[in-house]
Formats: sequence, structure tokens, C-alpha cells
Amino acid sequence: MKNIFDSVSYKCSKLVTEQYSTSFSLATKMLHTSIRYDIYNIYGFVRFADEIVDSFHNYNKPYLFDKFEQDLMEALEQKISLNPILNSFQHTFHKYDIPLHLVQYFMKSMRMDLKKTIYSTPKEYQDYIYGSADVVGLMCLKVFVSGNSLQYEHLKVSAMALGSAFQKVNFLRDLKTDFEELNRSYFPNTNLKQLNEEDKIRIINEIKADFKLGYSGITQLPPQAKFGVYTAYKYYYKLLQKLQSTPPQFIKNSRIRVSNPQKFRLLAQSYLNYKLKLV
Repeated sequence: MKNIFDSVSYKCSKLVTEQYSTSFSLATKMLHTSIRYDIYNIYGFVRFADEIVDSFHNYNKPYLFDKFEQDLMEALEQKISLNPILNSFQHTFHKYDIPLHLVQYFMKSMRMDLKKTIYSTPKEYQDYIYGSADVVGLMCLKVFVSGNSLQYEHLKVSAMALGSAFQKVNFLRDLKTDFEELNRSYFPNTNLKQLNEEDKIRIINEIKADFKLGYSGITQLPPQAKFGVYTAYKYYYKLLQKLQSTPPQFIKNSRIRVSNPQKFRLLAQSYLNYKLKLV
């Protein structure tokens, strides 16, 4: 029966989230059950698109990406897909009336990663960030506000800033993989072969500004979303602090992490702040 297939599809997106990101999965579990699976559905979709361009090196990536995009558009049009990840995403897409252009911008940025390796100008960098991160924040915001147009418009800028902050932290954390294995350089006007403390601090200050704007929106989110988003914010900000205290050479040659005990301490602190209404 169709409802069984849909249930399996939702569980597949949840499994993708849990397997690919323990941190994001933990934060998503802090969302209210009424919206939790919709965030799994969004994550599953963006993760699979990203996986094609980042990981499938021994396969025809352009072909796989074209096929995935074709299947995506058909799923959104027909409101069903035999790909369970796309089937679950199309449910969330229609349920919250997610604007199609957000999905299109995301796919555009992912497609750029098939060929482009250096983002040498601020405009290229900003365009990529918008498509790869900001629009994902806006898709999630549609879910967080239950499709409320007024709330969505009011919180758009802060949601985009938070998406940017998360993505830029990932860029800095994954510097070794992106630069050495994928030959990518996202930060403009930065020589990653000779990353110095000045460049690192400039990037970190840029991210802090995004976090500040993003936090202003978190405080205004509906109760069903606030704790989960705040938990993700605390994790990524902690990761940024670790990157700030790490010498550039270590960032280039290793992947900085927040340990599991630290994650659970952050979760406890986040819960306490939330219950005390400090958020």
C-alpha cells in the first residue's frame, strides 16, 4: 500500500541523516516530532546530491547528476518517486509549499562542483554559498514555521545567515579533503597552500558575523523548532571555536572534530539554556 511505501521512504531519509551526520541527526532529534521527519527528508535529498559530486569518483558523475536531477523534477511534478529519498522529499516540498527556485538554486551550486574547483571572486563565492547553504536554510525555515508566510519572510535573512555559517565552518573544517583530494578552493583571496593566521582569522570573523545574525532568528523561532536549531547552532559554534584555536597548519593537515562527550555536554547546556528561557 502507498502509505507503507511512504513510511519506508521517510525511514530511508532518517537513516541517511543518522549515517552521514551524527551531529545533525542529534540536533534533529531535538525538534518536535511533528516536523522532525520533514527535516530528515530535506537532509536526505541534499546529502544525496552532494554525495554524487563529492564521492563517486570512479563513476560518470555528470550522468549520475543529470539522472538524479531528472528524477527529482519528475518526483516534484508527479508527487511520487521510486527513489525513496526523492519520494520523501517531494512530500515535504509540497506539504510546506517550498519554492521551486530554492531547489533549483541548490542543484545549480551542486552542479558547479562537477567542474569548478576555484571560487576566486567574492561573487562566485557568495553565489555558491547561497545555492549550497542559504537555500537549504530557507527550505528548513519553511518547515520550522509550518509554512507561515509572514514568519518566513521575517526570518529569511537570519535563516540564510545561519546556513552560511554552517557551510563556511564545514569548508574550514574540511580544508584538507576539499583542497588535497577534490582540488577545490572555496575561500576567495586566500592561498590555501600557505594558509596563515591572518587569513584564518579573517574567515572566522566572517563566520562569526553570520552566526550573530543567525542567532537573532533562532530566538524568534516557534517552540517546535527552537531547541533543535539552537542545539545545531551550539555544536557548530563550538567547532568554530576549536578551529579558531587551531594553528592554520593543523587545519590544513587534519580534520578538527567535536568529540562525542563534548557533543553531549553541549546538548545538556543547550537544554538548560532553553528551559531557562535564555534563548
